[in-house]
Amino acid sequence: MSRYVDGFLIPIKKKYLKKYKKMAQLGRKVWMSHGALDYYECVGDDLDSPMGNSFAKLCKLKKDETVVFAYIVYKSKAHRNRVNAKVMKDARMNPEDHENLFDMKRFSFGGFKVIVRS
Repeated sequence: MSRYVDGFLIPIKKKYLKKYKKMAQLGRKVWMSHGALDYYECVGDDLDSPMGNSFAKLCKLKKDETVVFAYIVYKSKAHRNRVNAKVMKDARMNPEDHENLFDMKRFSFGGFKVIVRS
């Protein structure tokens, strides 16, 4: 069976991680309740890799920031579209509750076709 993934890179101030985690836990409940197959929110730990373009450089992180790497797994792109339509209508996803945790101008998002999986 194929899979589809929404991926996110979110630069965030370290002082907001506790609030972000609370928001992420709610996000997991909402997405999973509407049919997502899996949901991950990961906070940067080792970002200054000597190989390639590190996440720290890519995200232009400041000293007081880290990055969240998040992804949500779906059956297909069509399944993703159905799940996200339900999520966007869910009253638990009130954007005012999560304002100012990160800069939306530096937020990155994309949809990905899975080409290899275990």
